[in-house]
Amino acid sequence: MGCYDCCMKCLGGVPYISLVATLLCFSGIALFCGCGHQALTETERLIETYFARNLQDYITLAYLIQYFQYIIYGLASFFFLYCIVLLAEGFYTTSATKQTFGEFRSTMCGRCLSSTFILITYLLAVVWLLVFALSALPVYFFYNMDATCQTITLLTETPASINQLCIDARQYGLLPWNAVPGKACGITLSNVCKTREFHLTYELYIAAFAGAGITLLALLTYIVSTTYNFAVLRHTAPYTWLSDGCT
Repeated sequence: MGCYDCCMKCLGGVPYISLVATLLCFSGIALFCGCGHQALTETERLIETYFARNLQDYITLAYLIQYFQYIIYGLASFFFLYCIVLLAEGFYTTSATKQTFGEFRSTMCGRCLSSTFILITYLLAVVWLLVFALSALPVYFFYNMDATCQTITLLTETPASINQLCIDARQYGLLPWNAVPGKACGITLSNVCKTREFHLTYELYIAAFAGAGITLLALLTYIVSTTYNFAVLRHTAPYTWLSDGCT
Protein backbone atom coordinates (compact mmCIF):
# COMPACT_ATOMS: atom_id res chain seq x y z
CA MET A 1 0.00 0.00 0.00
CA GLY A 2 1.39 3.37 -1.04
CA CYS A 3 1.60 6.46 1.13
CA TYR A 4 -1.32 8.08 -0.69
CA ASP A 5 -3.58 5.06 -0.20
CA CYS A 6 -2.61 4.86 3.46
CA CYS A 7 -3.42 8.55 4.02
CA MET A 8 -6.75 8.27 2.24
CA LYS A 9 -7.63 5.22 4.30
CA CYS A 10 -6.81 7.07 7.51
CA LEU A 11 -8.84 10.09 6.44
CA GLY A 12 -11.72 7.82 5.49
CA GLY A 13 -11.71 6.40 9.00
CA VAL A 14 -12.43 9.77 10.61
CA PRO A 15 -16.06 10.11 11.80
CA TYR A 16 -16.46 13.67 10.58
CA ILE A 17 -19.92 14.29 12.01
CA SER A 18 -18.84 13.06 15.44
CA LEU A 19 -15.65 15.12 15.17
CA VAL A 20 -17.58 18.29 14.30
CA ALA A 21 -19.99 17.61 17.17
CA THR A 22 -17.06 17.14 19.56
CA LEU A 23 -15.44 20.42 18.51
CA LEU A 24 -18.78 22.21 18.88
CA CYS A 25 -19.32 20.66 22.30
CA PHE A 26 -15.85 21.58 23.54
CA SER A 27 -16.16 25.18 22.34
CA GLY A 28 -19.73 25.54 23.65
CA ILE A 29 -18.94 24.13 27.08
CA ALA A 30 -15.79 26.25 27.30
CA LEU A 31 -17.82 29.39 26.57
CA PHE A 32 -20.69 28.46 28.85
CA CYS A 33 -18.61 27.33 31.82
CA GLY A 34 -15.78 29.85 31.56
CA CYS A 35 -17.89 32.93 30.85
CA GLY A 36 -20.72 31.76 33.10
CA HIS A 37 -18.37 31.29 36.05
CA GLN A 38 -16.87 34.76 35.69
CA ALA A 39 -20.28 36.35 35.02
CA LEU A 40 -21.63 34.96 38.28
CA THR A 41 -18.66 36.43 40.15
CA GLU A 42 -19.20 39.84 38.55
CA THR A 43 -22.95 39.66 39.28
CA GLU A 44 -22.28 39.15 42.97
CA ARG A 45 -19.97 42.16 42.91
CA LEU A 46 -22.59 44.35 41.21
CA ILE A 47 -25.33 43.34 43.65
CA GLU A 48 -23.05 43.90 46.62
CA THR A 49 -21.92 47.32 45.42
CA TYR A 50 -25.08 48.91 44.02
CA PHE A 51 -28.17 47.00 45.16
CA ALA A 52 -27.57 45.85 48.73
CA ARG A 53 -25.99 47.48 51.76
CA ASN A 54 -26.36 44.67 54.26
CA LEU A 55 -24.52 41.35 53.88
CA GLN A 56 -27.60 39.45 55.06
CA ASP A 57 -29.57 40.79 52.10
CA TYR A 58 -27.47 38.99 49.51
CA ILE A 59 -25.89 36.15 51.51
CA THR A 60 -28.35 33.65 50.02
CA LEU A 61 -27.53 34.86 46.52
CA ALA A 62 -23.82 34.52 47.28
CA TYR A 63 -24.31 30.89 48.36
CA LEU A 64 -26.36 30.12 45.25
CA ILE A 65 -23.68 31.62 43.03
CA GLN A 66 -21.06 29.51 44.77
CA TYR A 67 -23.13 26.34 44.27
CA PHE A 68 -23.68 27.15 40.60
CA GLN A 69 -19.96 27.62 40.14
CA TYR A 70 -19.33 24.16 41.61
CA ILE A 71 -21.93 22.77 39.21
CA ILE A 72 -20.08 24.43 36.35
CA TYR A 73 -16.89 22.60 37.34
CA GLY A 74 -18.77 19.31 37.25
CA LEU A 75 -20.42 20.09 33.91
CA ALA A 76 -17.10 20.89 32.27
CA SER A 77 -15.54 17.62 33.45
CA PHE A 78 -18.57 15.51 32.55
CA PHE A 79 -19.00 16.88 29.03
CA PHE A 80 -15.28 16.60 28.31
CA LEU A 81 -15.29 12.89 29.17
CA TYR A 82 -18.65 12.16 27.51
CA CYS A 83 -17.64 13.86 24.25
CA ILE A 84 -14.44 11.82 24.16
CA VAL A 85 -16.49 8.63 24.63
CA LEU A 86 -18.91 9.56 21.83
CA LEU A 87 -16.03 10.44 19.52
CA ALA A 88 -14.42 7.07 20.24
CA GLU A 89 -17.73 5.37 19.49
CA GLY A 90 -17.81 7.22 16.17
CA PHE A 91 -14.33 6.01 15.26
CA TYR A 92 -15.24 2.40 16.00
CA THR A 93 -18.36 2.52 13.83
CA THR A 94 -16.95 3.89 10.57
CA SER A 95 -16.80 2.05 7.29
CA ALA A 96 -13.02 2.42 7.30
CA THR A 97 -12.89 0.24 10.42
CA LYS A 98 -14.66 -2.46 8.45
CA GLN A 99 -12.04 -2.26 5.75
CA THR A 100 -9.27 -2.46 8.34
CA PHE A 101 -10.57 -5.56 10.12
CA GLY A 102 -11.97 -7.27 7.04
CA GLU A 103 -15.03 -9.10 8.33
CA PHE A 104 -18.17 -7.22 9.29
CA ARG A 105 -18.76 -8.47 12.79
CA SER A 106 -20.78 -6.95 15.59
CA THR A 107 -22.35 -8.22 18.79
CA MET A 108 -25.59 -7.65 20.62
CA CYS A 109 -23.51 -5.82 23.23
CA GLY A 110 -22.34 -3.38 20.57
CA ARG A 111 -25.90 -2.61 19.50
CA CYS A 112 -27.03 -2.18 23.11
CA LEU A 113 -24.13 0.18 23.73
CA SER A 114 -25.07 2.32 20.73
CA SER A 115 -28.72 2.47 21.79
CA THR A 116 -27.61 3.47 25.30
CA PHE A 117 -25.60 6.37 23.86
CA ILE A 118 -28.66 7.49 21.88
CA LEU A 119 -30.85 7.48 25.00
CA ILE A 120 -28.32 9.30 27.18
CA THR A 121 -27.59 11.91 24.52
CA TYR A 122 -31.30 12.50 23.94
CA LEU A 123 -31.92 13.03 27.67
CA LEU A 124 -28.94 15.37 27.86
CA ALA A 125 -30.31 17.38 24.94
CA VAL A 126 -33.69 17.74 26.66
CA VAL A 127 -32.06 18.86 29.92
CA TRP A 128 -29.70 21.20 28.10
CA LEU A 129 -32.62 22.77 26.29
CA LEU A 130 -33.85 23.88 29.71
CA VAL A 131 -30.36 25.15 30.60
CA PHE A 132 -30.30 27.08 27.32
CA ALA A 133 -33.63 28.71 28.16
CA LEU A 134 -32.55 29.59 31.71
CA SER A 135 -29.28 31.08 30.50
CA ALA A 136 -31.35 33.66 28.61
CA LEU A 137 -32.76 35.09 31.86
CA PRO A 138 -29.65 37.03 32.99
CA VAL A 139 -29.24 38.32 29.42
CA TYR A 140 -32.82 39.56 29.57
CA PHE A 141 -32.17 41.27 32.93
CA PHE A 142 -29.06 43.09 31.72
CA TYR A 143 -30.75 43.95 28.43
CA ASN A 144 -33.58 45.65 30.33
CA MET A 145 -31.07 47.41 32.52
CA ASP A 146 -29.11 48.69 29.53
CA ALA A 147 -32.31 49.81 27.76
CA THR A 148 -33.41 51.72 30.85
CA CYS A 149 -30.04 53.44 31.03
CA GLN A 150 -30.32 54.50 27.40
CA THR A 151 -33.75 55.95 28.13
CA ILE A 152 -32.30 57.89 31.07
CA THR A 153 -29.62 59.30 28.80
CA LEU A 154 -32.29 60.58 26.42
CA LEU A 155 -34.27 62.18 29.28
CA THR A 156 -31.47 64.03 31.03
CA GLU A 157 -33.31 67.34 30.57
CA THR A 158 -36.22 66.21 32.78
CA PRO A 159 -34.76 65.00 36.09
CA ALA A 160 -38.16 64.30 37.62
CA SER A 161 -38.99 61.63 35.07
CA ILE A 162 -35.49 60.20 35.28
CA ASN A 163 -35.91 59.30 38.96
CA GLN A 164 -38.95 57.21 38.09
CA LEU A 165 -36.88 54.89 35.89
CA CYS A 166 -35.52 52.08 38.05
CA ILE A 167 -34.20 48.53 37.95
CA ASP A 168 -35.36 46.57 40.97
CA ALA A 169 -33.27 43.46 41.63
CA ARG A 170 -35.95 42.24 44.06
CA GLN A 171 -38.45 41.84 41.23
CA TYR A 172 -36.11 39.35 39.54
CA GLY A 173 -35.68 37.28 42.68
CA LEU A 174 -32.06 38.28 43.17
CA LEU A 175 -32.72 39.88 46.55
CA PRO A 176 -35.40 39.53 49.26
CA TRP A 177 -38.16 42.13 49.32
CA ASN A 178 -36.80 43.71 52.51
CA ALA A 179 -33.38 44.38 50.95
CA VAL A 180 -32.20 47.99 51.06
CA PRO A 181 -32.07 49.76 48.65
CA GLY A 182 -32.77 46.76 46.39
CA LYS A 183 -33.01 48.97 43.32
CA ALA A 184 -31.14 51.65 41.38
CA CYS A 185 -32.89 54.64 39.83
CA GLY A 186 -32.21 57.68 37.70
CA ILE A 187 -28.67 59.00 37.53
CA THR A 188 -27.46 56.30 39.93
CA LEU A 189 -28.64 53.60 37.53
CA SER A 190 -27.10 55.45 34.59
CA ASN A 191 -23.76 55.57 36.42
CA VAL A 192 -23.98 51.83 37.12
CA CYS A 193 -24.47 51.14 33.42
CA LYS A 194 -21.34 53.12 32.59
CA THR A 195 -19.12 51.00 34.82
CA ARG A 196 -16.72 48.40 33.46
CA GLU A 197 -18.28 45.75 35.68
CA PHE A 198 -21.69 46.16 34.06
CA HIS A 199 -20.46 45.90 30.48
CA LEU A 200 -18.17 43.01 31.32
CA THR A 201 -20.94 41.06 33.06
CA TYR A 202 -23.41 41.72 30.24
CA GLU A 203 -20.96 40.50 27.59
CA LEU A 204 -20.04 37.43 29.66
CA TYR A 205 -23.69 36.41 29.98
CA ILE A 206 -24.18 36.83 26.23
CA ALA A 207 -21.13 34.63 25.62
CA ALA A 208 -22.41 32.04 28.10
CA PHE A 209 -25.81 32.05 26.37
CA ALA A 210 -24.11 31.54 23.00
CA GLY A 211 -22.06 28.71 24.51
CA ALA A 212 -25.21 27.00 25.75
CA GLY A 213 -26.69 27.25 22.24
CA ILE A 214 -23.55 25.78 20.66
CA THR A 215 -23.58 22.91 23.16
CA LEU A 216 -27.24 22.20 22.37
CA LEU A 217 -26.39 22.12 18.67
CA ALA A 218 -23.53 19.69 19.41
CA LEU A 219 -25.86 17.36 21.33
CA LEU A 220 -28.37 17.37 18.47
CA THR A 221 -25.54 16.54 16.07
CA TYR A 222 -24.47 13.68 18.34
CA ILE A 223 -28.05 12.36 18.27
CA VAL A 224 -27.95 12.27 14.47
CA SER A 225 -24.54 10.60 14.49
CA THR A 226 -25.31 7.92 17.09
CA THR A 227 -28.73 7.18 15.59
CA TYR A 228 -27.18 6.61 12.18
CA ASN A 229 -24.50 4.36 13.67
CA PHE A 230 -27.13 2.30 15.47
CA ALA A 231 -29.27 2.02 12.33
CA VAL A 232 -26.35 0.65 10.34
CA LEU A 233 -25.40 -1.72 13.15
CA ARG A 234 -28.91 -3.08 13.24
CA HIS A 235 -29.07 -3.73 9.51
CA THR A 236 -25.74 -5.55 9.26
CA ALA A 237 -25.57 -9.30 9.13
CA PRO A 238 -26.26 -11.20 12.38
CA TYR A 239 -23.33 -11.71 14.69
CA THR A 240 -21.27 -8.99 13.08
CA TRP A 241 -18.97 -6.84 15.12
CA LEU A 242 -18.42 -3.42 13.47
CA SER A 243 -20.60 -1.29 11.29
CA ASP A 244 -20.64 1.72 9.06
CA GLY A 245 -20.82 5.08 10.74
CA CYS A 246 -20.96 8.77 9.96
CA THR A 247 -18.12 9.66 7.61
